[in-house]
Amino acid sequence: MDWPVSVALARSVPALPTGTDWSYEVKLDGHRMIMWRTDDGVRLQARSGRDVTAAWGDLALAGHHLPAGTVLDGEAVITTEDGRISFEAAQARTASSPTRAHRLAAQRPAHYIAFDALQLPPPNGDIRARPYATRRAALLNLLAELPVNTPIQAVSATTDRDTALTWYNTLHHQGVEGIVAKRTTSPYRAGRTGTSWLKIRHADTIEATVTGFTGTARQPRALAVRLPDGRIALSQRLTTALATRIAPRLVPQPGRAHAQSGDTYTPVSGEVVVEVVAGTTRHAVVTVVRLR
Repeated sequence: MDWPVSVALARSVPALPTGTDWSYEVKLDGHRMIMWRTDDGVRLQARSGRDVTAAWGDLALAGHHLPAGTVLDGEAVITTEDGRISFEAAQARTASSPTRAHRLAAQRPAHYIAFDALQLPPPNGDIRARPYATRRAALLNLLAELPVNTPIQAVSATTDRDTALTWYNTLHHQGVEGIVAKRTTSPYRAGRTGTSWLKIRHADTIEATVTGFTGTARQPRALAVRLPDGRIALSQRLTTALATRIAPRLVPQPGRAHAQSGDTYTPVSGEVVVEVVAGTTRHAVVTVVRLR
């Protein structure tokens, strides 16, 4: 398997599917991450393909307990003192320098919640073409061999839809963003998985004012938006089409500003209003641009 690997993505739906061939997983509010255990060590890959090993050194260290040749897909999460999963903490870690990331790891160690096995040690190799149920069993067997206190854990999953709905309705405030349903017969396919992986998530659609951007004025990478509570949050990475549409309305101003997460961005003048989806921790996902 070649670095970087393209990840599988679930399609949003309004309700969980029914049937006997589904497995339901909790969707956690963290950072998607591929964990590579190579012959030489551990590398951590973000969904974008970027190497984020330096920012998540505590997870890389834990990954050394995996046998060489293992590749896992999962979510890096950080919890607060009250046990709630904090997207802001994970975002701050990702955006940190190695020195700051090391300091943050000492304050709030991360956990890696694995939900798929893409490759197993020889002689197995790449198992992405095998059914989800087979990969899930392989993942559980693999993690059962790790030390008891490992931060690498398997995601909670069930084949009972009522149990999954209970999770969805009761774990919202603990940082459970939603539920992902996966067909037990489905292989691991890069990109959108059609009807094989489906997700429902807690979200509220709101209007927000754009206060800045990252990237360049001609090709903004993400937007800084002011949420209703006054905090500034960065959006997820913009699609090319959305970036092209909004770029002409952004008027850059001198200097740099900081979002709530500590990330820097270029401030703008004027008023550009976008519609965003604010998730469980009120981070913003830009979905539709609405201009005044």
